[in-house]
Amino acid sequence: MRFSRTLLLAAIWALSAFGQSKPRARELGVPLEGTPGPLNAIVDIAGVEVGHRTIISGENVRTGVTAVWPRGKQSSDPVFGGFFSQNGNGDMTGTHWLEESGFLDGPVLITNTHSVGVVRDAFLAWLVRNNRRPGTNVLPFGFYNYPIVAETYDGYLNDINGFHVKPEDVTAALESATSGPIAEGNVGGGTGMICYGFKGGIGTSSRRVQVGGATYTAGALVQCNCGSRRQLRIGGLPIGQEISAQMPVARAGRPYREDTGSIIIVVGTDAPMLPHQVKRLARRATLGLGRTGSVSGNGSGDIFIAFSTANPRAAGAAAETSVTMLPNDSLDAIFEATVQATEEAIINAIVGAETMTGVEGRKVYALPHDLLQQELKKYNRYAGK
Repeated sequence: MRFSRTLLLAAIWALSAFGQSKPRARELGVPLEGTPGPLNAIVDIAGVEVGHRTIISGENVRTGVTAVWPRGKQSSDPVFGGFFSQNGNGDMTGTHWLEESGFLDGPVLITNTHSVGVVRDAFLAWLVRNNRRPGTNVLPFGFYNYPIVAETYDGYLNDINGFHVKPEDVTAALESATSGPIAEGNVGGGTGMICYGFKGGIGTSSRRVQVGGATYTAGALVQCNCGSRRQLRIGGLPIGQEISAQMPVARAGRPYREDTGSIIIVVGTDAPMLPHQVKRLARRATLGLGRTGSVSGNGSGDIFIAFSTANPRAAGAAAETSVTMLPNDSLDAIFEATVQATEEAIINAIVGAETMTGVEGRKVYALPHDLLQQELKKYNRYAGK
């Protein structure tokens, strides 16, 4: 069994490693604001790398791990970071020290609710195996680290109590990270997720903006598992309501409970920002989420983290050092870029997902691209050719 599982996971990773080849929101004619980067992904920020481990096995296993490295997997240089909890019915480890120190030390890892512990421990073991010392936490007798691990619940499609995420899966997500195109939808930590009553998962987007003559990039990556069908809005239209009668919400032996999921949003930028400004950036993810219709219901864990890749080596300074920052009055363009990228990342997660059947025969349907385009055209919101 172990041999066959390894071969299966290797094949799945090989297929997903080539990145996104399915139509994305813009290609489907969804009207979206702003100018994206070359890949329209968080990896448009120089240095950022993303890796997935997708775990699909038999009829019951639909889960995985996603890793976001702010400076790439070869770097031990922390970045300025901050987080924001819009609704705290979820978990993101390591945030106490992030809030206290202002530094994000290592990758952001995302998985399912019951695998947070194994992912956290597996990353620590990876650090030890690779003799990697975190940039802010070096001690004479070793080092300590507080990994950032976030989760959303995939137990409707995945045998979540089977604890199928293993340490080797975490290693694969960490080491497969790349700055190339990012696979979206049913991949990595998003494999078994549901978003607005449709199949959800991983999505990403980016924006480029001008501030004071300089060009900066802001990007977002989401693990989308939130919202009710009736809430979904795309291009400002109530898409969920419009096509609900034509699409079943789910098929299962027990009712699917809407708006009890969560969403994790990772925001990055190369604009020079201090930790308190980066925290402000994390808050803006809420507005991008709201554009897609969410009200952050009581059962949803909506937790956001942001970082700035500017000011390298600031964390390792042994004495007084100088850092750069944009003045607060110059941040509006970065804020707007974050809102736009977050909105598009969520839509990309939904349109990139595919219909999936999981544990106990439960089935969640993908958003039909043709019906989406039909509604956009009906209301003169279609932006395609």
